[in-house]
Amino acid sequence: MVVQTERAIAPAAQPTVAVLGQRSRVAALPQHLPHGWLMRMVDGLDAVRPGELLVISGATVHDVGLARTVLPQATRVIALIDDGAAAELVSDVLTAGADVCVRGGHPGILAGHLVACRRRQL
Repeated sequence: MVVQTERAIAPAAQPTVAVLGQRSRVAALPQHLPHGWLMRMVDGLDAVRPGELLVISGATVHDVGLARTVLPQATRVIALIDDGAAAELVSDVLTAGADVCVRGGHPGILAGHLVACRRRQL
C-alpha cells in the first residue's frame, strides 16, 4: 500500500502577500510591510502560489473553509473582516481554519499579523 503525504512547501524566498477580495481595504498595506515584501491581488484561490501568505479581505466563513480545503496546510490564511463584525464571525472564521482574524482598521496592525504569520511559517 502506498501512502501519499502532503509535500512540505517552503515559504517563498521573498515574502509575498496574496490578497483575495476587497481591494480597498488593503490599499495602504504595502506601505506598512517590511522592506522587500511584495503584495499582489489574486482573483481566486487557484492563483495563490505555494509559500505565500493569503489575506482574504472581507472574509466569510465559507471563504476561509474553502481556502483551507484547497490550499496546502502550510499556507497561512489571514481573515480580514469589518471593524464592526460580530464576535461570532471572529470565532467562526478561526474555527473554519483561519490562522489569524483581523478586524479592519489600521494597515499597520494587519502588517504586524502578517510578519508574525511569516515567522510561524519559517
